[in-house]
Amino acid sequence: MIASASTMQSVLRVVPSASTMRSAMRAAALALAITLLTVVAPRALAADASRTLRVAFPVAETGFDPQAIGDTYSDAVCLAIFDPLYRYDYFARPAALQPNTADGLPEITDSGRTYTIKVKRGIYFAADPVFRGKRRELTAEDYVYSIKRVFDPKVRSYWLYLFERTLVGLDEPLARARKSGTFDYDEKIEGLQALDRYTLRIRFKQPDYAFKWWLTTSSFAAVAREVVEHYQDASHRVMDHPVGTGPYRLASWTRAQRIVLEANPDFRPEHYPAPGLDPNDAAIAKGLTGRKLPLTQTIDIRIIEEAQPRMLAFDRGQLDYVTVPSSLAPTVLDGDTLKPALAARGIVLHRSSEPSLDFFFFNLDDPLVGGYTPAKIALRRAVAMGYDRAAALAQLQNGQGVVADQPVPPGLLGHDKSIAVATPYDPAAARALLDRFDYRDRDGDGYRETPDGKPLTLAKGSTTDASARSSDELWKRNMDAIGLRITFVKNKWPELNKMTEAGQMMMWGLGWISNVPDGDAFYSYLVSRNIGTSNDARLRLPEYDRVYDEAHGLPDGPQRNASFRKLNELIAAYAPWILASYPYRSDLTQPWLRGFKPSAFQRFQWSYYAVEPH
Repeated sequence: MIASASTMQSVLRVVPSASTMRSAMRAAALALAITLLTVVAPRALAADASRTLRVAFPVAETGFDPQAIGDTYSDAVCLAIFDPLYRYDYFARPAALQPNTADGLPEITDSGRTYTIKVKRGIYFAADPVFRGKRRELTAEDYVYSIKRVFDPKVRSYWLYLFERTLVGLDEPLARARKSGTFDYDEKIEGLQALDRYTLRIRFKQPDYAFKWWLTTSSFAAVAREVVEHYQDASHRVMDHPVGTGPYRLASWTRAQRIVLEANPDFRPEHYPAPGLDPNDAAIAKGLTGRKLPLTQTIDIRIIEEAQPRMLAFDRGQLDYVTVPSSLAPTVLDGDTLKPALAARGIVLHRSSEPSLDFFFFNLDDPLVGGYTPAKIALRRAVAMGYDRAAALAQLQNGQGVVADQPVPPGLLGHDKSIAVATPYDPAAARALLDRFDYRDRDGDGYRETPDGKPLTLAKGSTTDASARSSDELWKRNMDAIGLRITFVKNKWPELNKMTEAGQMMMWGLGWISNVPDGDAFYSYLVSRNIGTSNDARLRLPEYDRVYDEAHGLPDGPQRNASFRKLNELIAAYAPWILASYPYRSDLTQPWLRGFKPSAFQRFQWSYYAVEPH
């Protein structure tokens, strides 16, 4: 979720793209990386390499509870272990919905208000002691229970906003749960029912045609109630004991270091699909169509936070594919093509626009940068005008993206050029705005104080990798130029994320990446009822909530886009966010990796990847 997934719609939190400045030291490091990437021969791997897919994550996971997580990398593991009702056709472009555990596409009636879904028979959860040696079949009731977990205030799911005020019969049970702190899972909710063992019905108060896309996400994948009740923690979460019906199960886990998945022996018969109409698909699927999934028996995931070690691991044959960090793009790319030396080794570049938004948020509950008075808004707007987004894109991301002008990224439903509201880089105007609201340097140290003469120090979250350090340098130069002192709260990503959800972070940069082709969720992250989950800015603006709720009930089109324009104007006016960029994605695959076709909305589809002996 994500996280960044706030959030798949599904959008997940991801760490925002940032890379190093071009100092002499960094230039030397890049030169070394170029040499290694073009000269060093891949190291021989173990004899069983064809049975193991080797993967690297740039940030640590948070856990493996599909209803509780909101970051991209935890979501990747959840999608390997748990099953949503639907998935995307592996080869179809644009994205096409396809049954996963559902027996057919959803029957959508009552003008988009009612979804009726059949669940396939004969699907079983992976074996676990809680089942007492019996095979546990997946049923419609498992999806009812799993969605109810989103309503449980202890779980703190990112996705409650999809149902709050809209699901028939939810309002009163949800109000009681919030008051008591306990959700009654046995209480009947009219809008969420298992009509029989294999039939699920979901009913909304207003049309929600886009909800079908959400049914592809891990957020609504099936968990077994007896597993949750046996292993849950005080927050009703099961982060370390995932039991699903998907192609893999958790074999071992060393937090923030290594995750190993193994093929689920109870996985149902699923096979690699026939290629699509794209002529390149035939080559991708050659020799794989009809083979039983998963194609690879083991997924070995290492957490490698620094960009250069990840790329060196790929170069040495220790990773089967890698997403190119923007900081090292010049070492492997000539513009948007692969360097000839790498292409000669059989390495393949897969390049696309990411359905993702990188942004920075201000905590509007913070006593220094928060609030809704003209002076506090002026401070945030001055920071936004003082931050050079174009320089960050060029220097930190090596041009691997474009500057953002609205929350919904290009290529998603809801992105409209007419909605754009630009925040120009204008340090002179930023200084003038600060002067106007009496943020002045009263003691002559070069930094401004608050209008009442108190110290003014911005505190921005920052991870501990080299890319973040270079981003910090740019932030400091930019803020120094407008007379604002800034410091950095350094920590690992999961810890910073916890601080953010608790409202303890003044500023930080995140990203949301969508797992569905509709852009509605990008505006949901500032709705007040999402404070504590996806609303990192903790914006409380009734007008924003009202306009978003109106837009959420509309189909994609001019009327909804008009509402999105109003929301974007409110974001520009109150400045809870600084929109940064829409990043590009470049994946490199080894010559021995087969079956790989990247998807914009499901980034990790490991069960389709085959590793040939090498």
